[in-house]
Amino acid sequence: QVQLVESGGGLVQAGGSLRLSCAASGRTFSSYFMGWFRQAPGKERLFVAAIGWSGGSTYYADSVKGRFTISRDNAKNTVYLQMNSLKPEDTAVYYCAADYGLGSRSAREYDYWGQGTQVTVSS
Repeated sequence: QVQLVESGGGLVQAGGSLRLSCAASGRTFSSYFMGWFRQAPGKERLFVAAIGWSGGSTYYADSVKGRFTISRDNAKNTVYLQMNSLKPEDTAVYYCAADYGLGSRSAREYDYWGQGTQVTVSS
């Protein structure tokens, strides 16, 4: 069982930056592929970024490539999402998720989810 708690969301102007954190419980954090997803009101939950067990492999949605950076610190059981050059269309609830498998861009493949943190980007 893994519990995930996101933090770091908030209101920011377009062009600004935010850093999201996701703290995980349990001693097997390094065994999980970690992902970030986002969901805007009335829309489906979409893949944002994912990172492999050691942090050596990262994956991004085209919409955030070059602006967002995912990283992890296995000693702190934490995964991060650095978001730069934010746009109003980045506004959503951002969710952290853990996959006890090979990792995926599909939300269906993830086993555990956090409660989400709101990110609002004003124009």
